[in-house]
Amino acid sequence: MGLFIRKVRTGSGATAVQVASKQYGVQKIVEHIGSAHTPQELEFLLEVARTKIQGGQLAFDLDRLAPQKVTATPEIRGSQSRVPWEVLGSAYADLGFGQVGNDTFRKLVLARIIEPTSKADTIRVLAEHGLPSPSLRTIWRTMKRSIVEDWRSQLARAAFAHATRNGPLTVVLYDVTTLYFEAEREDALRKVGMSKERRVGPQILVGLLVDQGGFPLEVHAFEGNKGETLTLLPVLNQFRERHTATDVVVVADAGMLSAANLNALDDAGFGFIVGSRTSSAPYDLAEHFERHGNLFSDGQVLETTRRMGTGQGARPRRVVWQYSWKREKRDNLTLNKQIERAEQIADGRRAAKKDRFVKLGEKPTVDWDRVEKARQYLGLKGYVTNLPALTVTGAEVVKAYHDLFQVEASFRMAKTDLRARPMFHHERDSIDAHLTIVFAALAVSRHITQKSGYSIKRVARALCPVKDAVISLRGQQITATTPLVGEAADIVAKLTPATAH
Repeated sequence: MGLFIRKVRTGSGATAVQVASKQYGVQKIVEHIGSAHTPQELEFLLEVARTKIQGGQLAFDLDRLAPQKVTATPEIRGSQSRVPWEVLGSAYADLGFGQVGNDTFRKLVLARIIEPTSKADTIRVLAEHGLPSPSLRTIWRTMKRSIVEDWRSQLARAAFAHATRNGPLTVVLYDVTTLYFEAEREDALRKVGMSKERRVGPQILVGLLVDQGGFPLEVHAFEGNKGETLTLLPVLNQFRERHTATDVVVVADAGMLSAANLNALDDAGFGFIVGSRTSSAPYDLAEHFERHGNLFSDGQVLETTRRMGTGQGARPRRVVWQYSWKREKRDNLTLNKQIERAEQIADGRRAAKKDRFVKLGEKPTVDWDRVEKARQYLGLKGYVTNLPALTVTGAEVVKAYHDLFQVEASFRMAKTDLRARPMFHHERDSIDAHLTIVFAALAVSRHITQKSGYSIKRVARALCPVKDAVISLRGQQITATTPLVGEAADIVAKLTPATAH
């Protein structure tokens, strides 16, 4: 059996250096030395590994790391990612999350921000950053406790307290997304439904409620085949019950637009601003089209009333429409691409699917009447609301709706930077525990980005290479810190201005 050095590329882009053995063709990790983010760090860790294999002591010039001259031969004990963990830990505490759960839960949340991976692999992430890691059994026990003790509700209360520290919330934003699974069979939660990612297979529906800055307030999981409109009221009712919040206006996209949904919001006492489908423009704005055609001035706001629903459930709704020249240019590009696809289908160059402007028959053709009708309302966007015009102007309705991109930004952060898809989880409790960790990580990430002005990915990329060397010298341990420069120094200064590093 011989020892050798392994270099392994990690998910964060670093190179892990390990001392390993090989016997009968089977490799086994003997010791994890550390992870390098620069060529200099890699050479340093390789030298440490070579020294350990040789059984000697590594001579290390402390002049590069400490101000004093040391002539004794030190022994490298390891490295610590003190700075990034202090920054993340400080943000976690700022949100009041330190009062929720335990230290293992905190490490799972912060490790997910540094390198989102499976719960089992989180142990490696923690070890690479010089932190004592819990056992896998402890991690599973912690996740089970998070459900039994409902830590997500406690986190939601802390998040709400943070969001309202400068005054009460008047507007909240809501949207849904889907998270899919590599599974063939459905169960009580994972169902086949309308996928946001156009996939066919079991999924869950996730509803996210945020404030106007995109800071998360609530996250809920629903069955994958549940209608989007049926998720909004349960989330709002729980939000109101949890915080005794009143006079809150909810902003949502056109997916929530149904007469029954709006009536339910009305009856529950919620104000709302919901996007209207653009295809309603010719009907709502018939008088304008009759008098002025499709001529609008940039930024023009028009108001109409639309009766929504049937029978006794029908109610008049205020509809605000705005025209934007930039939106028209963007809509026109999309329209031309849709026409091009329709022409390809008509010419037999492309298989017919659920494409717009295609008239099916013996031979597919382009529906030019629908094309001309669509051109009428390019640049228009509608908003349905129950807020009275005397209280909220049309321009204010439009402005409030434009903040909805913050929910989309939070979803992108959760799905890409934090890899929210619970691909390693199957049971409902396990999925809910995973989403609780993602919710806390999203809140910490949003807090850091809002405070520093840097994306969370950029923060991690700048701070993770900053490591302190832990050195044993004359029976004592010395921590040789690495000076902060460039973006790392700027980020730390913005997040912890009163702390010297």
